[in-house]
Amino acid sequence: MEKTENLLLITPERCIGCGTCELACSIGHVGEFKPTVANISVLRFEAGVNVPMACLQCDKPACVAACKSGALEKDPASGLVSVNGAKCIGCRMCVMACPFGNISYNAAAKQALKCDQCGGHPMCAEFCPANAIEYLPADTANVQRKKAFAAKLAAGISEVNV
Repeated sequence: MEKTENLLLITPERCIGCGTCELACSIGHVGEFKPTVANISVLRFEAGVNVPMACLQCDKPACVAACKSGALEKDPASGLVSVNGAKCIGCRMCVMACPFGNISYNAAAKQALKCDQCGGHPMCAEFCPANAIEYLPADTANVQRKKAFAAKLAAGISEVNV
């Protein structure tokens, strides 16, 4: 597999909280429509405030360093971090180590769950009806993130100056 040059761009303002990303992920990974085993989750805060959460595929992942069984691996070719279920002992050190809270634990399987970008073809992005999750070239995704942040910053500054 080639090194992925794409990133998941998540735009929470677009998320309608439908859970299609969770369903697509679970069917793609375990063959069942079961959001509790999805590698992505949608945090639902209040009416209309939904935030899809997925692994950021860190350059230096704390979860990999914390995993003493070697179950979390960063593929040198693709750069993707994934869980090797055969090696996972269910200790949850990776869950605690992730600074973004993007790793969960499947109690039934006694294994960690995290987004692996479906090996380079993320189902969540493919099926999101609101385009809240997009799989874009890294350069494009980073530019869009910076523009969104700048717009929010400008809006905040204009409110203060009013």
